[in-house]
Amino acid sequence: MNRVAVLGAGAWGTALALQAVRAGAATTLWARDAARAATIQDARENARYLPGQALPVGLAVTADLARALDGAALALLVVPAQHLRPVLAALPADAPPLLVCAKGVERGSLLLPLEVCAEARPDLALGVLSGPNFAHEVAAGLPAAAVVASADGALRDLADRLLATPAFRLYASEDPMGVQVGGAAKNVIAIAAGVVSGAGLGENARAALVTRGLAELSRLVVALGGRAETAAGLSGLGDLLLTAAGAGSRNTSLGLALGQGQGVAEVLAGRHGVTEGVATAPALLARAARAGVELPICAAVAALLAGEVTVPQAIAQLLARPRRGE
Repeated sequence: MNRVAVLGAGAWGTALALQAVRAGAATTLWARDAARAATIQDARENARYLPGQALPVGLAVTADLARALDGAALALLVVPAQHLRPVLAALPADAPPLLVCAKGVERGSLLLPLEVCAEARPDLALGVLSGPNFAHEVAAGLPAAAVVASADGALRDLADRLLATPAFRLYASEDPMGVQVGGAAKNVIAIAAGVVSGAGLGENARAALVTRGLAELSRLVVALGGRAETAAGLSGLGDLLLTAAGAGSRNTSLGLALGQGQGVAEVLAGRHGVTEGVATAPALLARAARAGVELPICAAVAALLAGEVTVPQAIAQLLARPRRGE
């Protein structure tokens, strides 16, 4: 049964739905808002998030969750990390295995996406898909790679069978914790990289910050039970390199604007998509503190987003840290 349900009609959800169709799966894309679902279905385009990208005839779009899941062998949960619980609560009792495609840490609970899912739906087989993927490139069929991480080998195999193509290569992992931490932390570090560029501090400073940010990410992966090698793979280093590379990333572009003197609220007010690093920064910092891990770059970003420090103050605090061995 090659049927896939993609829950969440943002840019990434739409791109993954296109990829599932490309891989030969009968695919339904679910949008929470009925009017928006109807508009996308009729126009055969998600003009808000992927303008100009035509949707194939074989891709159905609906706001009916039961219809989207009907007969599906796999569901991709592609809603922001802060909005997972309402969708999980609405899933029917006979929901298929879930592949979570969200990156972040839930505020309040400080849980990673799979931990939220396991708490809400312990009956389901769960995995996570993550990696260095810009939605518009995957939607266009450009070459890309990602990681599917799960303790369930059958789910890893199912995801590969239903989603992989020669141009979208999936690598299996048994380290969902490491994969999730990488996906969450890289967004926060990318904001910092954008700040450095926006403040005109140069490429040397940006490279140094991204490298030290990777060290923070790696420490947290290991402290939470993940594998150090995962941090050096697609879902860690790979995703960080993509996200921190330039203004094509929502997180980096936010940091760029902050470095140039704009305010957080001002930047976010003009956006459709979610800049996940904003909610993730304080939650990730709190989760790290619980594990006894110090994250100075992430702490500086959290303080900057909260209005507790200015950009010059945040930079000065990082530069004033004691010297230490690498």
